[in-house]
Amino acid sequence: MRKFILCLIVSAVALVFAPQEAQAGRRYIANRWGERFARTLPWHGDYYYGTWGTPVALVVPPTSNMHTNIGWGVTQTTMRPIYHQFGRNYPGDGEWLSGSAFQPTPRWPSHTDQFGVYPVRGPW
Repeated sequence: MRKFILCLIVSAVALVFAPQEAQAGRRYIANRWGERFARTLPWHGDYYYGTWGTPVALVVPPTSNMHTNIGWGVTQTTMRPIYHQFGRNYPGDGEWLSGSAFQPTPRWPSHTDQFGVYPVRGPW
């Protein structure tokens, strides 16, 4: 019995005085894919938001990872991952986005991508 109590005391002392290290979690392959896509793909699509004349970012919660795009027609509704995350760097007023690079919303849109509003995850 004394050996058991002695082992418990030694274990407790070892746990109290042992150095504890904080380790970051593993970088999962999905996170690496998301980082790569966010670096290489634009956050916007081919259309601009009519009121602003440029694509508009819809800030969603940072834990969001998928976005549903609804289309009018057979099999046009899709779910796509949200790769981009909102940052604090201010790129300017968006004049670099306006111009002939983007199309206006069609008179009769057939998909939610054509409204010029695209999801971007919010900051942590």
